[in-house]
Amino acid sequence: MRIAVIAMGKIGLPLAVQFASAGHEVIGVDVDATTVATINAGREPFPGEAHLAERLAELVPSGRLRATTDYGAAVPEADVVVVVVPLFVDDETWEPDFGWMDAATASLATHLSPGTLVSYETTLPVGTTRHRWRPRIEELSGLREGRDFHLVFSPERVLTGRVFSDLRRYPKLVGGLSEEGARRAVAFYSAVLDFDERPDLPRPNGVWDMGSAEAAEMAKLAETTYRDVNIGLANQFAVFADRAGIDVQRVIDACNSQPYSHIHRPGIAVGGHCIPVYPRLYLSVDPDASIVRTARSFNASMPAYVVGRAAGLLGGLDGLRAVVLGASYRGGVKETAFSGVFPVVAELRNRGATVAVHDPMYSDEELRTFGWEPFHYGEPADLVIVQADHDEYSALGPDHVPGVRLVVDGRRITERSLWRGTPLLRIGDLQSS
Repeated sequence: MRIAVIAMGKIGLPLAVQFASAGHEVIGVDVDATTVATINAGREPFPGEAHLAERLAELVPSGRLRATTDYGAAVPEADVVVVVVPLFVDDETWEPDFGWMDAATASLATHLSPGTLVSYETTLPVGTTRHRWRPRIEELSGLREGRDFHLVFSPERVLTGRVFSDLRRYPKLVGGLSEEGARRAVAFYSAVLDFDERPDLPRPNGVWDMGSAEAAEMAKLAETTYRDVNIGLANQFAVFADRAGIDVQRVIDACNSQPYSHIHRPGIAVGGHCIPVYPRLYLSVDPDASIVRTARSFNASMPAYVVGRAAGLLGGLDGLRAVVLGASYRGGVKETAFSGVFPVVAELRNRGATVAVHDPMYSDEELRTFGWEPFHYGEPADLVIVQADHDEYSALGPDHVPGVRLVVDGRRITERSLWRGTPLLRIGDLQSS
């Protein structure tokens, strides 16, 4: 097959590599000329994705994978077009911003050839595939869906850093606008993906036809919204445990020791492209989902809560020097999308603190581009807040931050024994020391 993948980001590029590794001709499209040039040189444009570098080094020279900024060089005559363009959400209104996706859809539609299967993998509000993309593609292409081309939704279900292993582990969900479209999508993904055996699943691991595009859209929203709601519950438990002087992690471990409780970990922030965003996409079509709205709002309040607790214990932060450890939204990933670092730094500054930021995955220059002063081990500070669970933070102690008066661990990664003599507080046991 000839496959076009639209958007060569942290999901799109590994998908393109996976398809090419299965023996197909793949052309990636991206608006960033630098990204395209890096891919065509056989190099990864971003670090941290397991096995990506070695696969690119093999596939690009072999001619099975190339990239372009030109839709006209990729979409015509493609058997399949896979769209992984980002969808954003307005911070104020919580409404989806389709700007980039609308532009990509218009570009692919004007170059679409008859007989093509078009699959959207970007997470979408329920109904978007049928009611937004189908009429736009039909209007701009002059083709009719279900007769001249087929349109399906098949959500990506992977985490950056482990895309290739996740593609094998999790069923590939597809939902079509017609039976023939769904059939073609099942055949396509069965040809480009391999799956691990999963005896724990109710049906064999593989490509699962969800029966409709709407069901596939809702499945992705539901699985990620569940996580946000669960974390919101865990965070509420943690705030209460803080007041009551209870170690909430002991409580959660005890609850999860039987098979009917699956409480997630509380934390200082919920970041990344998925969990903070997709509940808002769900709310855009189900505004009465009060549980979802409450959990999302509560999780968003955690950075201010943690900084407030630190201020209370130190008698205020005005004039103090604070260090935030971790710019990334989670450990081991160089990505700041919706990272808790932004509200944490803002709240510290609002309370009068001078703030520096450390992250082992970012250079000083990169940190400065965000408007932060870089922190280096050995520099003095009054307060340390652990925002991301990078592995190296588990080995830190007072010698790394001379004069520190309080450490607040928002990820429960620090070793208490290494901070002996320094107050160390964690989410859910902030009364401890």
